[in-house]
Amino acid sequence: MLRIAVQSKGRLFEETMTLLQEADIKISPKKRILLEQASNFPIEVLFLRDDDIPQSVANGVADLGIVGENEYVERKEDAEIIRRLGFSKCRLSLAIPKEVDYPGLSWFEGRKVATSYPGILKEFMDKNGVKTDIHVITGSVEIAPGINLADAIFDIVSSGSTLVSNSLKEVEVVMKSEALLIGNKNLSEEKKAILEELLFRIEAVKAAEDKKYVLMNAPTDKLKEIIDVLPGMKSPTIMPLAQEGWSSVHTVLDQKCFWDIIGKLKSLGAEGILVLPIEKMIL
Repeated sequence: MLRIAVQSKGRLFEETMTLLQEADIKISPKKRILLEQASNFPIEVLFLRDDDIPQSVANGVADLGIVGENEYVERKEDAEIIRRLGFSKCRLSLAIPKEVDYPGLSWFEGRKVATSYPGILKEFMDKNGVKTDIHVITGSVEIAPGINLADAIFDIVSSGSTLVSNSLKEVEVVMKSEALLIGNKNLSEEKKAILEELLFRIEAVKAAEDKKYVLMNAPTDKLKEIIDVLPGMKSPTIMPLAQEGWSSVHTVLDQKCFWDIIGKLKSLGAEGILVLPIEKMIL
């Protein structure tokens, strides 16, 4: 049995549960339940505060953890990064009152900065030769300047709407963060085998992200030109149709270039284009 620590609430919790669901690992988290076992996979989920996850993994209370990179870096626990997961993206930034002119990092010299991430902030300021008065608080860091508790803040920024609502502006991005799968460095061989299967499922889910399965009918005499514009994983699948001079072409397209490619295919005579979502993709 493999134990994985995850955040007990919030966006990271929701996106973690979605990932496990897409990997066909059935977890039904219940309120006030600390530990929940999957019904179809040898894994149990330990629900914790996000800042407790790195330590829990490092000391073996949990074998794995899904945690924000910001917490992993701040805590400096002896756990290893197994995989970057690509969701719950945000950044750790310095922000000041919006009416203040900002000349550069020198502005922070001698200023009081409120944060929940004193380690990351101190390391950044030391690296840049700036001395600040770091005021550690938890919870609503963004209100600190408004109540004269601090001159500025150092906190997580996603959309930036919270800063705007508190009359703050982002002036320096210190680090970017995303969800990480971290692991204890002393897993048994049995647990490593379960981890390999878990990673196999995660890779299949992640590989399918932002991908579309596309089928189309195409003039056979235009196949070479059509293949040339397809940036698929490998060569597309081509099958002759009952109607002479036409073929069926199957391929995978990335969402980022989808509409551009579709336009080119139509101009080359492709028709009957069918687009399907991909749930999982085994590479």
